[in-house]
Amino acid sequence: MSLQTNLKGRLRNTSLPKSHGLMPVFEAVVNSIHSIEERDCSDSGRIVLSIDRAAQASLDFSAKTQQPIVGFTITDNGCGFDEVNFRSFETLDSDHKIGKGCRGVGRLMWLKVFDLVEVESHFIDSEGELKKRILCFDDKKGVHGEKVVPPTAQKPGTIIKLMGFDKSYRKQVPCKGASIANQLLEHVLWYFVRSEKPPRMIVEESGETIDLDTLYEEHMHASTHHETITIQDHSFDLIHIKFRASVNKKHQLALCAANRLVKEESIQGKMPGLYGKISDADGEFTYTCYVSSNYLDEHVRSERTSFNIAEDVDSMLNDVSFSTIRVEVLARTKEYLQDVLAENVSAGRKRVEDFIDNNAPRYRPITHYVTEEMLIVDPEKSDRDLELHLHAQWYEVERQLVTEGHDVMQPRNGELLEVYKERLSEYLRKAEDLKKSDLANYVSHRKVVIDLLQKSIERLDNGKYAREDMIHELIMPMRKDSSEVFVDSCNLWLIDERLAFHNYLASDKTLNAMPITGNVATKEPDLLSLKVFDNPMLVNDDASFPLASITVIEIKRPMRNDMSGGEDKDPIDQALSYLERVRDGKVTTKSGRPIPGNNDIPGYCYVLCDLTESMKKRCRRANLRITSDGMGYFGYNEPSHAYIEVISFDQLVKAARERNRAFFDKLGLPSA
Repeated sequence: MSLQTNLKGRLRNTSLPKSHGLMPVFEAVVNSIHSIEERDCSDSGRIVLSIDRAAQASLDFSAKTQQPIVGFTITDNGCGFDEVNFRSFETLDSDHKIGKGCRGVGRLMWLKVFDLVEVESHFIDSEGELKKRILCFDDKKGVHGEKVVPPTAQKPGTIIKLMGFDKSYRKQVPCKGASIANQLLEHVLWYFVRSEKPPRMIVEESGETIDLDTLYEEHMHASTHHETITIQDHSFDLIHIKFRASVNKKHQLALCAANRLVKEESIQGKMPGLYGKISDADGEFTYTCYVSSNYLDEHVRSERTSFNIAEDVDSMLNDVSFSTIRVEVLARTKEYLQDVLAENVSAGRKRVEDFIDNNAPRYRPITHYVTEEMLIVDPEKSDRDLELHLHAQWYEVERQLVTEGHDVMQPRNGELLEVYKERLSEYLRKAEDLKKSDLANYVSHRKVVIDLLQKSIERLDNGKYAREDMIHELIMPMRKDSSEVFVDSCNLWLIDERLAFHNYLASDKTLNAMPITGNVATKEPDLLSLKVFDNPMLVNDDASFPLASITVIEIKRPMRNDMSGGEDKDPIDQALSYLERVRDGKVTTKSGRPIPGNNDIPGYCYVLCDLTESMKKRCRRANLRITSDGMGYFGYNEPSHAYIEVISFDQLVKAARERNRAFFDKLGLPSA
């Protein structure tokens, strides 16, 4: 196949993600390593990667803006472009260096990212003489301008200039020299941790140099540990490395092929205790396991950016999947790090226990159905994330219970009766524990609602108090009725536990919008609750007719002190007026049946407010009596046939806490 004839087509069909814009540069460095090894001068080998930037646009050299990278120059003292290497360069998919994992497509990567490549190489020819070869390489002409000329240097070596850095790739790669040096070290790290000494590698920019040997020493926390494992008859070499905590890295697996880094995968949190930075006797570090294998070499894609390996494969096939590799390698990682992970494991387990004890007791009944590893988390995990994690475990237990519920209904073929009874008993135990969890969740919800109510009546940072809307929404969503909200969305128990048992509830709706009242008035009570017995079960005698009850609740802004006479300003008068309008509306049930004795329907009026001076005055005018604790008023209004209770917000919170204290104490929740 002619390189020039097919070059454009091969480039079009060659994939290189935008985030891998430095891959061709790093591959050029690897080529230089191979060239130095071929010359057999690794001890004195030297590679310099120079970062070439655009010229300064002005004479203001004090400007701090870093000029964009326009290219790179790679200089080495390897064997150079002799005849064999040059012919290999001209041939796509060359197998000249296949033993080193080369695929013969590296120069295609150059042209995916750069406009032009210039090569100047000194080499020893077949006659033993030093010669110089120069050539250019681009996507229009392929290899061109190639010629061999007299040498201008004393020893073999090559200079490769990658010019015209494509902007779409350039903007996706780091622009600082230190960051590029770090990424280069990761790409060629295998050469540093192997037994043979690597050539000296330097990243150079504007006269400043970064020596990768020094960078490697700065990164390393401890000596590397090598081992070999077998996965489905394939050998995998593992190199366990501890990097200094100052390095901005996460714990990860680094999958390599052809002596290069190909794929990195974070394993942070993938095993108990492996969270953030971990510590040994020498201090904090982050962990990386480099994985290499002939299997990985054989399945790496030609661009060396990924593998042709499935995440999961059928167990009948002999292929090794990523999930299998991950499981086997992490088992070795767990063994390698077992001592340093112990403290994190203990702290993670305690984090879950403390959170359940103090914040989420609903999960306690299901913990013994969850694997131990799922109950060990990052000690730094937020309450929100920990709640989501535990809820996922709770959902999985419930899912298993549903599955078991279908299976447990019938004994299995050949199953002994005693075995079936035990299976049924275990199912019922799990179901009972889930019900306990549901109850604990309901009690915990009450604790949250009470705490929110307490917050909503306190003064805001601006010195003002919240509007009554906030309190209203806590008790019952506004502008809704029973047909539009779930019972769980109502927190009427804050006022009176009996209010949970209603037939019709309307919130902040005009009376003419309530189908159950038939009233045409446009006034709107804050909360209206009707208790209607549509299908009574007669207990005493068949002459008894159950009656409905009406409850009206008025809510006022905390610390409001402008109460005065008249329906518009007096919340007690407002509540009684709403009550009278409902009675006058010839109340029928939802099915349209009249309720006997409309004018005598028992009425209950609750006013929620702070006991300011103006409110106390209205209570006295309504002939209400103050409670023994001084936090409310109560009384019976004979003309309206209504019981009235004025409850201060402090009393509302206090009474709700006291009624639920026994439940909070049972779950270990603070009740104050």
